[in-house]
Amino acid sequence: MQKQITILGRNYTLKADDGEELEAAALDIDRRMRLLTDRKNGVDQYTAAMLTALNLASELRAVKRGYRDRLEAMERNAATVEAVLAAAVVEEDG
Repeated sequence: MQKQITILGRNYTLKADDGEELEAAALDIDRRMRLLTDRKNGVDQYTAAMLTALNLASELRAVKRGYRDRLEAMERNAATVEAVLAAAVVEEDG
C-alpha cells in the first residue's frame, strides 16, 4: 500500500505495510523538526533532520539497552528457578 505523508510541508509517497503507523511516525518527525526550525534562532531543515535523526537513534539505543537488561535479568531469574526446581526434584527422589 502507498501512503502519502507530509514533513515540514514536503509531501512524500511511501510504501507501507501499516499506513497508520507510518503516518504517526511522520507526525512525530514533523513535530520534532518543527520544534527545531520554528525557534527564533532556529536551524535549517537539513540540520533539523540530522538532529532529529540523532535524537531518535539515541532513544532507540536506550530502548534496546533497556530490553537487553530486562532479558538478562529474566535469564538470571529463569536460571535461579531452574536450580530451585532441580534441587526440589532431587529432594523428592532422595
